[in-house]
Parts: sequence; C-alpha cells; structure tokens
Amino acid sequence: MSLQLFAHPFSSYCQKVLIALYENDLPFELRLLSPENPATAAEFQRLWPLQKMPLLLDGERPVMESSIIIEYLQQHYAGPVKLIPEAAEAALEVRMLDRCFDLYVMTPMQKAVGDRLRPEERRDAFGVEEARALLERSYAWLNQRLAGRTWAAGDSFSLADCAAAPALFYADWVQPIGAPFSHLRAYRQRLLQRPSFARAVEEARPYRPLFPLGAPDRD
Repeated sequence: MSLQLFAHPFSSYCQKVLIALYENDLPFELRLLSPENPATAAEFQRLWPLQKMPLLLDGERPVMESSIIIEYLQQHYAGPVKLIPEAAEAALEVRMLDRCFDLYVMTPMQKAVGDRLRPEERRDAFGVEEARALLERSYAWLNQRLAGRTWAAGDSFSLADCAAAPALFYADWVQPIGAPFSHLRAYRQRLLQRPSFARAVEEARPYRPLFPLGAPDRD
C-alpha cells in the first residue's frame, strides 16, 4: 500500500476523508498542501488541474472528490468499518444524506466563510443571507430526520457521518445550531466524541486562527 493524501487538516472536505482513513486505521502519507510546500502544491496541480482538495494518490492512480475517495477506499482497502452499506436501499440512504450534508450544510457554510475572504467592496451580503437561510432550513430538516437515530442513517457510522462531522462542526461556528434543534445539536456532540473525528479536530486545532470569521472558544 502506498496511499498519499494531498490535503490540509483544517479543510472540511479533507477532514471528511481523514475520518474514513482513521475509522479503518489505514496507513497513508499526508502531503500537506500549504505555502511552505511548493513542490507538493506543484505535484497536486499536475495531478488535478482543478486543484480542489483532497486528492488521494494510490501508487500512480489519482482519486478525486471526497465521497468518491471514501468509496474507493472501501472497494480497494476494505476494513472492519463499512462506511457504505452492502444493501442497496441502505446505501441509497447513506449516499443521499452524504450529498445533503455536502450541498446544503457544507456549501452554504463555505459561502459565508469565502465571502469574508473577499475585498470588502466585492462582498455578497445578499448571497450570504441566502446561505444562512439555507443553513436554517437544513438544520430544521436534519433535526427531524435525526430523531431516534444515533448516526445519520441509523445505527451504523457511515459515509454520511464522515460528511456530517466537518460540515456541522464548521456550520455551527458560522450559523449556530439553535436550541430548538436538539436532535441535531446532540448528534453534533456525538460526532465530536467519535475517535476518528476527535483526532481530525485535534490535528486541525493549530490552524484555528486562520478561520476568517473567528473561531469560537469552544469545541
């Protein structure tokens, strides 16, 4: 095995893949994407011209996109934790929730964060307002969906939880998950206590000053 992950520990999508790697204790080399590593950045650009983190390199084979990377790991490096169920209907539920966390939690969270990185005269206040409204609708829907569940798709930790953990972690920093969403708040706490995600959070802790909106003094 010669797995290399081009990533940064503070990136939400990179954490999603790190969780999957840690769940099954898969050995890999972290290729840190940062200004201090120009050679790694150049190799990453050669392998993936769109330069969207993370990228998994398995020998000479590059694998892009966090959800696909996790599916690839299950196909080629299966471990005791099955992150995508074998049963077709259960797998559909997991994949659907994975997309919901990426598209309706992670994406609007990143809209608010990315807007703060723009020059002030080019910021999109209306777009950020829409993103925050989408987060609130997502919180309400997820709160209902999670009632009576331990993990996103039921009793087993899955791909959906790999997506949920960093998405909800950062989203709560951007748009706090209110008290009415008690099921969602409790689920976020369970994710923080999961050893794989707890490890990812600790590895990212030194980078918290980089958070454009200011990282809260919690978590």
